[in-house]
Amino acid sequence: MSILGLKKKQPKTFKVKVITMDAEMEFSCEVKWKGKDLFDLVCRTVGLRETWFFGLRYTVKDTYAWLKTEKRVLDQEVPKDSPITFHFLAKFFPEKVEEELVQEITQHLFFLQVKKQILDEEIFCSPEASVLLASYAVQAKYGDYEPNFHKPGFLAQDELLPKRVLMQYQMTADMWEEKITAWYAEHRGIARDEAEMDYLKIAQDLDMYGVSYFAITQNKRDTDLLLGVDAQGLHIYSPNSKLNPNKSFPWSGIRNISYSEKEFTIKPLDKKKDVFKFYSSQLRVNKLILQLCIGNHDLFMRRRKVDSIEVQQMKSQAKEEKARKKVERQILAREKQMREEAERAKEEMERRLFQLQDEARLANEALLRSEETADLLAEKAQIAEEEAKLLAHKAAEAEQERQRIEATALKTKEEKRLMEQKMREAEQLAVKLVEQSERRSKEADHLKQDLTEAKDAERRAKQKLLEITKTSYPLIAAYSPPPPPPEGGDLALGSGSMRIDFKDSDMKRLSMEIERERLEYVEKSKHLQDQLKELKSEIESLKLEEQQQQQAGVYSLRNEARGYPPEQPYMPHSNRNSHPQA
Repeated sequence: MSILGLKKKQPKTFKVKVITMDAEMEFSCEVKWKGKDLFDLVCRTVGLRETWFFGLRYTVKDTYAWLKTEKRVLDQEVPKDSPITFHFLAKFFPEKVEEELVQEITQHLFFLQVKKQILDEEIFCSPEASVLLASYAVQAKYGDYEPNFHKPGFLAQDELLPKRVLMQYQMTADMWEEKITAWYAEHRGIARDEAEMDYLKIAQDLDMYGVSYFAITQNKRDTDLLLGVDAQGLHIYSPNSKLNPNKSFPWSGIRNISYSEKEFTIKPLDKKKDVFKFYSSQLRVNKLILQLCIGNHDLFMRRRKVDSIEVQQMKSQAKEEKARKKVERQILAREKQMREEAERAKEEMERRLFQLQDEARLANEALLRSEETADLLAEKAQIAEEEAKLLAHKAAEAEQERQRIEATALKTKEEKRLMEQKMREAEQLAVKLVEQSERRSKEADHLKQDLTEAKDAERRAKQKLLEITKTSYPLIAAYSPPPPPPEGGDLALGSGSMRIDFKDSDMKRLSMEIERERLEYVEKSKHLQDQLKELKSEIESLKLEEQQQQQAGVYSLRNEARGYPPEQPYMPHSNRNSHPQA
């Protein structure tokens, strides 16, 4: 066995994993493949024709490098891992995206890469521009805004704003979503490719868009600087500012760029201007700078020439494709509108059908209710007819009762008139009695006066008799002796006394008669007053009975009108005329 036979057999292929902005792919490559073979395979797989913007990037130690197309893949400083990982990214950026990016896939890959750079803060973006860009990203992902479908919180899982912007303001995720949604609602009708192109047109105006930065030092003073390479030219920045360059060298003003190990020399086209030199300590970085300068300069010169046949065909095809897609979108929009109108019409018809069904159901229910109401009304009509007959009968009875009450009222009025007449007669009798009493009282006063005068006359007569007796008695005694007193010796005196006593008894009798008559008068007057009081009370009771009869008659009429049984009428007492009359 030969020594060559003992050697391990070398593999003929190796594994490669290519990561694009939206997919991962694995390929089995031949050992002899150059970078161009792998790059063309990836472009064919992706469907990309604008290949001059892109490249395969890989990581080398603490920096990155682009796969060279003219050298074999395994002869370059690619990682020794299996599979070897490459990132398919945009290596060069266009000056005007709307004019240079022809294919939709090219626009999409640029959109995804620029969006990631903004979110990773590799490209500085103000908060206002970040919100606007986020709204176009949402339009590209979700399509037109539909309030019924895109409920609050539908952007909770999407990364749309840089962390620096989120930390800059004290706003909640819901508040940011509300701001983005407000702009998002304004983009209705914009297709996905149009939204991505609008995103890129805004992003290309950002200061850090498409710029690759490298740390350099200036000659002599050894000052730390930053070198920026982009589609416009070369730019020199301060280490702390990547937005505003201190000095710029546009590609149109550069005559030559030379590189010697660590030293770069930029020779302006204007020979009067000074040559600018700078240093970079890493060899790999220097090669990368030179590679980017050559590629950007070539694209700069290419843009200012007539497009190649391939590019013209691509642009023509892209234009036709855009026109076709525009027509398709218009047709789709019309169909969508017609479908929405049909759905609205269907919903309206369903709503109208439900409404008619409800109306029919309500009409049936109303019909049933009307039939029930008709039956109930017929029954009520029959009852009302019976009640009308009953009320007519009761009305007749009430009329009879009213006539009876009127007759009773007339009778009561007659009785009242008679009682009033009796009361007037009693009052007249009382007046007469009062006058007679006053007359008798006056007579009694006259009699008393006569009695008093008689008593005075009697007293004067007695006094005069005593005086006569006293004057005559001594004369008789002087001329004749007094005889013995006979049994009736004091007859004259006694006779006189008897006469006097007789007068006293008449006076007493007369006084007693007067007093008796006065007492009889007082008793009669008192009896007459009692009769007057009884008569007044009887008249009041008659009035009260009359009112009660009237109220009873009205109440009976009301009850009969309402259907209640009539009450017994009030009858006055039969013995109301049994009182003694004056």
